[in-house]
Amino acid sequence: MLDTSLRQVPPNSAGPARTDAAWRLLVVENDTGDAESLIRGLTRHGHTVDRAETGYAALQSYRNADLMLLDLELPDLDGLEVCREVRSACDIPVIAVTARGSELDRVLGLQAGADDYLVKPYGFRELMARIEAVMRRMRLQEPARRTVSHGPLQIDASSREVRIRGRRVEVTRKEFDLLHLLASHPGTVIPRHRIMQQVWGDSWSRRTIDTHVSSLRKKLGGGDWITTVRGVGLQFTGL
Repeated sequence: MLDTSLRQVPPNSAGPARTDAAWRLLVVENDTGDAESLIRGLTRHGHTVDRAETGYAALQSYRNADLMLLDLELPDLDGLEVCREVRSACDIPVIAVTARGSELDRVLGLQAGADDYLVKPYGFRELMARIEAVMRRMRLQEPARRTVSHGPLQIDASSREVRIRGRRVEVTRKEFDLLHLLASHPGTVIPRHRIMQQVWGDSWSRRTIDTHVSSLRKKLGGGDWITTVRGVGLQFTGL
């Protein structure tokens, strides 16, 4: 639940500066009182808010959101499982919001793919600061070059689309960021630690890179686009 001392924040009161961006947020919360209070606050800050009361409902609607606020205590699925399912499909930012406050709980939440972890009761100002920090990190990870082309491969950062010979290739957010980073420096071996820092913010494991590279190779139709330089990093070589 929200800390009641911070629950009602008048529009003109001192608090975190409102961001210029308006986001579509998905609140996954079974408790009606907590959900309504949270939605009011987020709406007052200019955001569009959808609500899911169950894990299955969240899995059906998360693709339309810019960020998910996920309660781990849900009536049908464990929130950690919901987080894993979402993370396996895409890289929408997820902030776990839960009463589970032990160190082990936090570790499990972050390992499941949450970008941040907030324990109930919490203050609304803190929640907004965490949302803005997560979204700021996402903006910083957006590729600088808007379009990259290599033969039949076209990568458009404006629309975040990847196409081969005009055919659209469906990729996740992190797959796109990884491919765009490599393709923006063709022939250059990019060290793993730099890839981790720029794409994942140092929060993921070595295995994560290998998994994403394997997925990209399959989606691009072969392994010739990306070369692994053993003990160093990855290189975009094209066909």
